[in-house]
Amino acid sequence: MKNIKTYIFALTALLMLGSCYEGIDPITAVDPGNDVGAPVISIVKPSEGFEIQVPEPVTSTAIEFRVEDDIEIMSVSVSLDGQVIAAFDSFLDYRIFNSEFVYDNITTGEHVLQVTAVDIVGNETIATSNFSKEPPYTPLFSGETFYMNFDGSYTELVTVTDATEVGMPSFAPEARVGSGAYAGATDSYLTFPTSGLLGNQFSASFWTKVNADPDRAGVLVIGPPDDANPDAQNNRTSGFRLFRENAGGMQRFKLNVGNGTADSWFDGGTDADVDPTTDEWVHIAFTISESEAVVYINGEVVKQGTLDGGVDWTGCDVLSIMSGAPRFSGWGHESDSGYMDDLRLFNIALSQDEIVGMIAQSDEIFKLGFNGSYTDSYSDEDCTEVGNPSYTGSSDAYEGNNAYLGATDSYLTFPTAGLLNEEFSAVFRYKVNETPDRAGILVIGPPDADNPDAQNNRSSGFRLFRENAGGLQRIKLNAGNGTADSWFDGGADADIDPTSNQWHQVAFTISATECVVYIDGVVVKQGEFSGIDWTDCDVLSIMSGAPRFTGWNHNSDESAMDDLRIFKKALSHTEILSML
Repeated sequence: MKNIKTYIFALTALLMLGSCYEGIDPITAVDPGNDVGAPVISIVKPSEGFEIQVPEPVTSTAIEFRVEDDIEIMSVSVSLDGQVIAAFDSFLDYRIFNSEFVYDNITTGEHVLQVTAVDIVGNETIATSNFSKEPPYTPLFSGETFYMNFDGSYTELVTVTDATEVGMPSFAPEARVGSGAYAGATDSYLTFPTSGLLGNQFSASFWTKVNADPDRAGVLVIGPPDDANPDAQNNRTSGFRLFRENAGGMQRFKLNVGNGTADSWFDGGTDADVDPTTDEWVHIAFTISESEAVVYINGEVVKQGTLDGGVDWTGCDVLSIMSGAPRFSGWGHESDSGYMDDLRLFNIALSQDEIVGMIAQSDEIFKLGFNGSYTDSYSDEDCTEVGNPSYTGSSDAYEGNNAYLGATDSYLTFPTAGLLNEEFSAVFRYKVNETPDRAGILVIGPPDADNPDAQNNRSSGFRLFRENAGGLQRIKLNAGNGTADSWFDGGADADIDPTSNQWHQVAFTISATECVVYIDGVVVKQGEFSGIDWTDCDVLSIMSGAPRFTGWNHNSDESAMDDLRIFKKALSHTEILSML
């Protein structure tokens, strides 16, 4: 009986199985074809050039990537700075793999993330992303309370606080300063709490590239709510509103400020117009004091006027960046589709010189403060010490707690990668020592293979040096255009008295058309020049002509130097003066 029941059960199961597949084609294997392509990798986080800026010396970062293959992924590995931190060989979807995880132990410095994917036939793809963990941010300017550089994040760096994203703001494919910039989008902007930002005085500074579509937009707004018009807010009794509007095809920047009872307008008319068709970055700044407000474009005053009673901050709890929304949308000044970079806020009313200096600082690419180290502030790379250079001590420094002090056969060198551009400027403080009676100060030049022990190839690069001139020390500049060199010798105008024991500002600029030498903000020599050539100019010498400019004995300088700054453009006279 048991066997009969078992037989009947088995037969029933077979009949049911057959009925289930009635009308359905049998499953057949499909040839996926040949694997003709290597895997495709997209690294989402950290993005190329991403900078982590947090107070902690060691932090973590999110890692997110996607791998796709036309047939089948076999393995994926993730390495950081050459060390494997994750590996995968099992995939739910054999063609597409998404991964996201957090990795700890990110130390200060440069890092390289590498994702390697191999498909079923051995095709390999490697994708990399270079990012860095920066030292904690130190405000660069007096009164600076807020700094957002948009280098891969919307983090405010003074307080290390993230802005709130509304809509879908993104990052621009270019930057005015650093590696990233904000890119606006429809109905998109950032907000930030105003705690710690509001005082009797206020200033803002940023770079923008204007997009004329839409033809009006809010740019920066700190204002009170408008309870009577929640969907079209326009309460202007307190705070400020910086915005732009179409003006005959131009975009006109305007500022409105509330003193608690009424609002004041600061409209510069055509002086405040920016041409959106030029595709150029423009610097915008404005200041608010107890008695006036001033609007600047590229360091020039475009509107200045009285502000009775100063600014009132009643109800002003939110900063809007690149939109008038939510507090200033009543006239259609909503999201801005342009770019913004290097946004700074201050609790003081900046002077025009400070604003001009800030514009110049945006093009600064190298800085040595000599405050106990020979480390460039931008690359965080140390200069190479030759001989025994030393320091003056705090009492003899121009600023900070130290300055460079030269010694016999002693100087610094630094690689020129990243320093060489079509334009070039250098500014520094200098206290001259007449012994020796001639010396190199700053030199970027090519090697002289024909005279290795007394090099003097002046066909490219530049040579800034000093020589005795009747007991005074004369500053001279020589620059090469690739085929010949040009001299910029100001004669007696370029002389410094070494017995005065005084610090002087020395500067020079090189453009495609001229070179200019300054001492204490005064032009001591200006002349035509056809443009700098940088062939074989791979090393910067600081406080010596050696090793590339020794043929006339312009060797080590035993003078003192402080606050050496190099820029990627030819600074204007106004910018030089702003640094005095």
